[in-house]
Amino acid sequence: MYLAVWMDLFSRRILGWQIERHMEASLVYEALEQVIKKIEPKSGFIVHSDGGGQYGANQIRALIKQQGFRQSMTRKDNHYDNAFAESLFSRFKAEILDQGIFTGIENARLRSFEFIEGYYNTIRRHSALGNISPMEFERRFKENLEK
Repeated sequence: MYLAVWMDLFSRRILGWQIERHMEASLVYEALEQVIKKIEPKSGFIVHSDGGGQYGANQIRALIKQQGFRQSMTRKDNHYDNAFAESLFSRFKAEILDQGIFTGIENARLRSFEFIEGYYNTIRRHSALGNISPMEFERRFKENLEK
């Protein structure tokens, strides 16, 4: 199974994610559609990913162009360009795959939902955010904007 995620680098909140049995462009496309529906990003929004073929597929490029977004991809053989995602996947594996495997795709989706939506975005503290969760960071940021 394969997991595609889109993370807001400002707040570290995972905005879109999808799990499938394949690593085709539709995996990434569906996760990016979640982002668009959830936050309605404006034209000029930067979409950064690794250099995998599914991220550069015509379907993805067309969606990015249609929305007026800008695409950024990791340079070849430079994993530091995508360090935030690499860190997330490391935490995901350590914190959710402690027993080694999922029992099936529905189990993978359920456990991923619990981890991402019920823990990572809402509870898990991030040192880069002042040891608060992504959702709390966004709440405080919006509160300060209103002052």
